Formats: sequence, structure tokens, C-alpha cells
Amino acid sequence: MERDGARRCAAGRGKAGVVCEKHAVRSRLSARFVQPACCHPYCAFPLNKRELCVWSTAGQTLHLLGHKHSVSALSFGNKTEPLLLCSASHECVIVWNLAECAQKEQEGITPQGIIIGTLLGIVLHVRFSPDDQQVAVCAENRIYVLSAKNEAILAELNGHLAPVTAAEFCTWQRNVLISVSEDRSFKVWDYSTGLLIYQSGILTAYPLQSLLIDEKSKQVITGCGDGQLRIFSLITDHNYRCVARIDLKKEQEKFCNKIWKSGKESGERQNNSKLCKTSSVRPEGSVETSLSILLIEHCDCSECFCNEENIPYTLNTSYFWIGTSTGLLIINLTTFELEAFLCYKDYSGLSIQFAVSCALTKKTVNGKVLCVITSMFEDVIAVLEVNLPALVRSQQGGIFIRTSEKSLSVIARCSLSPESPLRKGLNKSKKEPSRKTLGVKSTVKDQPLVFHYKIQSSGYTAAPRMTMFSPNTNLKKNYISKRKTSVECTRKEYPLESSPPINYEREISVTCKPTPISCIQYSGDGGQLACGLVDKTVLIFDANLTDTCNVFSGHDGAVNSVGWSHDKKRLVSASEDRTVRVWSVCKNEPALILGKGMFHKAIRFAQFYFMDAFILLCCGAEFHLLSFHVDTTKDDLKQYKQRIFCKLIQKFLMASTMEITSLSAVNDFYSYIVLTAGSNRALEVFDLNEGRSTAVIPEVHSRSVHQICQNKGSAFSTQQPEAYNLFVTTAVGDGIKLWDLRTLRCERRFEGHSSRCYPCGIAISPCGRFIASGSEDNCAYIYEMHSSTFLHKLGGTQRMCRQCGFQSFISTGKTFFFFFFSL
Repeated sequence: MERDGARRCAAGRGKAGVVCEKHAVRSRLSARFVQPACCHPYCAFPLNKRELCVWSTAGQTLHLLGHKHSVSALSFGNKTEPLLLCSASHECVIVWNLAECAQKEQEGITPQGIIIGTLLGIVLHVRFSPDDQQVAVCAENRIYVLSAKNEAILAELNGHLAPVTAAEFCTWQRNVLISVSEDRSFKVWDYSTGLLIYQSGILTAYPLQSLLIDEKSKQVITGCGDGQLRIFSLITDHNYRCVARIDLKKEQEKFCNKIWKSGKESGERQNNSKLCKTSSVRPEGSVETSLSILLIEHCDCSECFCNEENIPYTLNTSYFWIGTSTGLLIINLTTFELEAFLCYKDYSGLSIQFAVSCALTKKTVNGKVLCVITSMFEDVIAVLEVNLPALVRSQQGGIFIRTSEKSLSVIARCSLSPESPLRKGLNKSKKEPSRKTLGVKSTVKDQPLVFHYKIQSSGYTAAPRMTMFSPNTNLKKNYISKRKTSVECTRKEYPLESSPPINYEREISVTCKPTPISCIQYSGDGGQLACGLVDKTVLIFDANLTDTCNVFSGHDGAVNSVGWSHDKKRLVSASEDRTVRVWSVCKNEPALILGKGMFHKAIRFAQFYFMDAFILLCCGAEFHLLSFHVDTTKDDLKQYKQRIFCKLIQKFLMASTMEITSLSAVNDFYSYIVLTAGSNRALEVFDLNEGRSTAVIPEVHSRSVHQICQNKGSAFSTQQPEAYNLFVTTAVGDGIKLWDLRTLRCERRFEGHSSRCYPCGIAISPCGRFIASGSEDNCAYIYEMHSSTFLHKLGGTQRMCRQCGFQSFISTGKTFFFFFFSL
């Protein structure tokens, strides 16, 4: 019978308009272990021992009779014409054509379905194939593949050691079916032959309860009773490796902390943060319950995640619903993070606060989805209507703090403001960037087609030759110029569609004694490589690592960072001895030393900035913008004039942190953006044209970020201007995250490498398609930007791989070089 609480909007601590209870009934049999079904606009569930109810949003109810025992599983077909419904009980499995059943009921005839299976056992789950021609029935320890048209068993799959809880057909591989069971493993079957393709080990101590196959990412997602999601790759060469593991309880707590921290901006966000805080904090004396995963289903909500200009935050992103015993959650499949959640107990108008089974519609209609849940403690079934945009807006209003309304861009789009610190710090010899150079990234440009036919000149238009013979006194200069020309001729444009490097080339030792390499960086043209060592030295190698070009010594502590100038003539190094040194590549002595008296802590990072006009360095919780001038030319007339100086322009303090752990800015073209990460696990964006902080992203990783790597491209590659707004961050034990500066959102997360105890470096290829990472398992990993799992695993070292880097040009006969460095 229908309860009084039906067809009313739920209210309480949750925001009004998010969820509405459309229908609620009390079943005459125990509905606690029933698999309901939902397909807009219909919801199916059992009313009593023999009767099924198909409820419609239009208010119409269809009653189906045919089972003699209680129904335990229901499922709708994938096609809408005709729309099929499969119901299973202990004694039989029936397929119903809803259009024919509705017509017969109007004519006063009792609807009848097609019996496709009898006496299969206790059925826990049923599922149609993508074409609705077969039905997978999970009965006890077996899986039966039945024909949807008549009573015929097409396959019987036997191999699980406990009851099978869910099964799914693979949509892009024919005759492939995946199942999960209470024996805590999943299996991949070829049901046409009955052979077992793959069998996983025991994944967890809790039974696996739910399953979803995502065709877009070629992944399978499993859920178990302790609230753990495990994602496995179904790509042929990946051998079903685990891509990620998600702890829903931790993700929910992290999501609530984000909203709570950002809820200080407005009263509305404070209400949302209060809701999240009360939902996540467990009072004293209460019992902690696990989030049992009852359902995993696709979520059509990409249009919900848009900015003020109605531009989607993430493109080609997959979302999916997680139905738990306490509520509904939305997970981003590319970032493995929680986007929104709905807790039943926060809405007092709902009849059910704890669910034992759940079903959801895949697609939204007018931004709303239907959800069927059954009560854990009562024989109550409720149909909920969830307003998806309202749910997302109520919780996504303040994930990040932005103090500027305009969108951010790495490439400078406007001229320097009169009050900009950059304008104050520019030397007289340094020209202000013109409007032609702003917004332009120097890359290899497409040239018009030219036919190069060399025509011998007659010489009539040339000037007369005054000297008949002259000695060749510039042999060395010509030799150097020819050598330089020959080297430049071997460099070609970086191919955007090339494969990543996977072939092992060579391994060299940089020192006689085992010495850790703390930092590396290639010069802009890829011709030289700088390595900072823990033994206080800086080494310069040629491009092929065949010769040591120079050795810089003078620091009294380990070298923390090295950075090349844009003209490749100078190198800046920062050390634990609280000094920064600027080196001339052709000399062994430093051209500029910033001593210990200027800084109160060790310098973690230093680099050239704004096309070599400034030096950026971070010390403690602030970073410094320094203007400098180095003139190494010899002139007797100016020997008494100071030709080397350095001036502090401004200090920028990162809010609410004890120390800046990483800093990044672009020097290859004009950019006003500086990215900093602190020990408070936040990332702050500074606009040096305005001279202030413009955005803060809290809780970037679960630990402090130890490296920020921007997509800086190369002079030998061409990328879209929007691609330079991408950057990646990494932290110990929390993988790699890809961010977009325009939206300040995480676009993708990369996991697979091992970095549980030590920080491992990352690098982006000049073409912008690959990400390289070091690892604790003595390997280097290469990821693709559009895939969360690694593409290649490169071995070859006997020690931990801590740093990695890409070369910025192509050598003749090579695709491109990749080097990784270990302890």
C-alpha cells in the first residue's frame, strides 16, 4: 500500500529541491534482499509473493502475475522498443514485454511473460545483453546465459566458490562476460565456449557486491562491502591490471573538508559546509559503519559541471553513481574523486534512511533521475527523484577560492599594468614586451610552400671585388659555425603523433662514488643537460650524455634545483646552504652569488623568469622576485663601473602555510602566472601583473606537493594555446594529478607507479601527450594524457628512479630521447 510520505519533497538538513520521494509502498514480503529495476519512466519491484509492480512517473501502475515464489531479482532491457523486463525467482525466470502487457491489461486479459528458465536456484542478479538477446542469471555459484526468446540454456559458467552477486556483458567484445562473487574475486568468461579467460586473486576481505563495465575508458569497476572501489583495465595489453583503488569513506571526508574550508566565503556555502561537517564527523560513543557498495551505474551529468559561462569543466569525462547503504555518491572516473553525494538521513521527508538494495536510471530526463531503494529494517520500497543539477550546485559552489573573476591564462594576454611589479623590475636594457609578442608562443610555424631552385647569378648586380686574395684567418670561427650548423641541421620538429621512447639506450655514472641526483633540467634547445647533485656540485652534459661539458662547484650544501636561462648561456642553482648562484656556461666561476645574509632558510627552488628578466626563488613561506644584471664583457673604460647587481623587487607570501614546497613558472615566453604549493597541501596561483594571489586550491593532494610541472612545450613543437594551461602535480603516496588553470579543477589522475615513501620526479613531453614519472620499484613510467593507467613501464636500473626528463628536439635516426636518473 502507498505510504503517507509519498509524493512530497524531502526537507531537513539537506537543501530543498534536491530529492523528492515520488512513491513509497510497504511490501507484503521481505524486500531487503531484492534487486529492483529502474528505467525511466518505469520502476519495477515486488509487491507480494506472486505480484510484481511496474510503477510509472505518469502515475500508472502495471501489475504482473506469474511467479509462485518470491521474486529476488529484476532487470530492464537496454532497448526501448520493445522495453523488456526480466524477473527471477527460485522456480523460474520470466521475460515480460511491457507494451504487450499494458495492452492486455487494458483489454482485461491477464498479462503473461515468456518463461526462459526453471529451477535454477536462488537468483541474486539478472542482466540483459546489450542487444537484449541473452540474459545472464546469477544463481548461487553459477552463471547461466539464457535466451531471451525461449527456454534455452546457452551456457553454464561454473567456477566461483561462493554465490555470484553480479554479472555484466562486455559491450565491445563479443561473447565476453565478467562476474563478481562473494568469494572476493572477479572472473572474465567467454560464454560462447564456456571457457574462463581470466581469474583474479582474492581482492579484499569483504565480498564483492557490485560491478560496472565502462566502454569509454575500457575499464571494469568492482565494489565490495567495506566501501572500496577497485578499477581494472580491460585493454588487451594491460593484463587486467589494477588502475586505482578508491576508499569512499576517505573520499567523502576529503570532499567535506574541501567544502568546509571553502565555506567561509558566503553564508550559503557555510550552510553546505555545516551539512558536510555534521555528515562526516562521528559523535562520541557511536559505532562506525562501513559504506557497503550496493550499486555502480553510469551517471549522465557532464552538463552539470559547468562554469559561469556554461563551459564544461571537463570534456570526455565519465561519471558514475555509487549506491551505498547510507546514500548516493557521484565519482569522477578520470580523477577518481568524489563530485557530489546525497545522504538519506539528511532529508527528513524520506521514508528510508538506510538502504539494502538500490537501482538507478542511466540517463537524466530534464536533469532528474529516478532511484529505487529498499529499506534495511522495514519492508518498505521508495521511489526517489533526484535533481542532479541542484545536487551538484549545492556542493560545488566553493571548491576553490578565486579572488579574480576573469579566467586565468598562462600565456600573457594583456600589456603590463602601470603598478605591476614586473614593470618596476625591468631594466632599462630590457624592453617591455610589445603587444605583438604578448599571447604568442614561439614555436615551429607552418611555412608556405616554396620551390627551392637555385639559379646561378651572372654577377652583374654584385658589387665589384676590390681584393683579389685575402688570407683565411678565421678558421676556428668557421669551424665552430659549421659544427653548430651541422648540429642544428640534425634537429627536426618534434612529432606530435610519435610513440613514446621505450628502448633502452645506455646507463652512465655521473660520479665515481654513488651520489644521488637531486634535480635535472634540459636547456631549451635540448643541447645540454644540467644535473644538481647532493655532493654540492652541478654537472653539465651534452645532449647524448657522452661528455661532461663543465663542472660547477662552490655550494656548501646539497643542490636543490637547477634552471636554464632562455638564451642557454646561464644556469641558476639553489642549495641547502641558503645561497643562489648564477653560472655562465662557458666559465667555472659563478657570475652572481646571492649569499646567506639575504635568506633565513634553505632555498628550495630557483629559476629564471619572464624571458630571463627576473629570478624567482622560494624561501620558507614566501617567494622572491629578483631583478638582476650580469655583464661579463671586458672593457677597460668601464672597469670601475658596477656591471653585476641584483635587486629585490617584491616578496609574495603564500597564505596559511609554513613552507613553499614547490614553485613553477614559464620562462620560454611571457607569462604572468606563478604556481606555488605549500606544506598545507594547497596550491596558490599568483598573477605578477597584478602583484597578488588570484586563486587558491585547497587539499590538492593528501600530502604536500613536492613538484609542479607545467606543459611548457618546446621551440621544436607546436601545440594549441589552451594546452599551456595544463599542469601536473605529484605528492608522496597520492599519485599524479592533471589540472587546468582555466577551471582550477583536476582533470585526470594517474596511478600505477610506486611512490609511497620517497618523492619521485615527473616530466611532460614537449609534444604535451605524455607524462613521465620516476618510481620506487627501480622503473620509470610513461602515461598518456587521456588515459589514467600507464602506457609503458621502463626498467633498466638497479636503483630507485627519482628524476626524469624529456629532450626537447629530435636527433636524426631517433624518435626522441628520454632519460631517467636514479639514486
